Amino acid sequence: MGEARLTREEAVALLERGEAAAEAEDWAVAAACYEEFLEVFPDTEFSPVLWFDAALYHKFLRNWDKAYEIGKQAAARAGDGEGEPAYWNLGIAATMVRDWETARQAWAGFGITLAPGEGEIQDGFGMACVRLDPEGDAEVVWVRRICPTRGRVLSVPFTDRRFGEIVVHDGAPNGERHVGEHSYPVFDELALWQPSDTPTWRAQLTAPDEADMRALSDAFSDHDLAMEPVDSLKFHCKCCSEGSLETDTTVLTGLRDVLLAAPDEAAAREILDTWADDGPQRAWHAIHAKAETELGE
Repeated sequence: MGEARLTREEAVALLERGEAAAEAEDWAVAAACYEEFLEVFPDTEFSPVLWFDAALYHKFLRNWDKAYEIGKQAAARAGDGEGEPAYWNLGIAATMVRDWETARQAWAGFGITLAPGEGEIQDGFGMACVRLDPEGDAEVVWVRRICPTRGRVLSVPFTDRRFGEIVVHDGAPNGERHVGEHSYPVFDELALWQPSDTPTWRAQLTAPDEADMRALSDAFSDHDLAMEPVDSLKFHCKCCSEGSLETDTTVLTGLRDVLLAAPDEAAAREILDTWADDGPQRAWHAIHAKAETELGE
């Protein structure tokens, strides 16, 4: 990495400045200090920790190219310990830059078994929840996990996010949701990995009983789409949201507003028409594109 150009005093001062910046959560300065040190001293006794920290700080900054570049250095010095976080962070960064070979190697190093294959990872990792935009709207949605760090959104978000997005989430759960006897982790979103071109529609309908509402949900699911009642929106404080919550499965009936994920209005209308024709008292009355600011009004 070039000839040493730091005196001992300069190296110590650089590390101290980086440590102080990290304590102040000034991730950019902390990473820059550690990188400057590592450029001269890449393999001291404590360099593996600095490589890891620098990669982690770039992850915090969502600087995925740097997190990937430095993360490879960190993983190369991490040894073969299962559960080593350097592999996890590299797996995330490699996923973000779409280096699937490195991502697969990182997950294997961490101790995760993937189905054999090459290219993009499309495995089944079960259901979970993800908190979209955790520092902003912090909306919790259901996802189907397709790799250790990605999930496809199955809910119809109430914010300006969309059904069908693929999001990258971190590894440590930050809350859980209970449905009956089952518990599901809530992960915080790190980044939007792939946007969705499926817009959200808002409709008003009449559903006489629970079976009618469930039938509408099934009708959209059968088309790989989704439906969400507007009155299912629940607001929680940060403490409660990041805790353990029971999910209410009660289905309300009568005159309802619903959000619908469909490629266009015609597709939404067709599903609604079929659903209404299959029930003697079912009906829908209006539909329009949901505005970005329309949140359960």
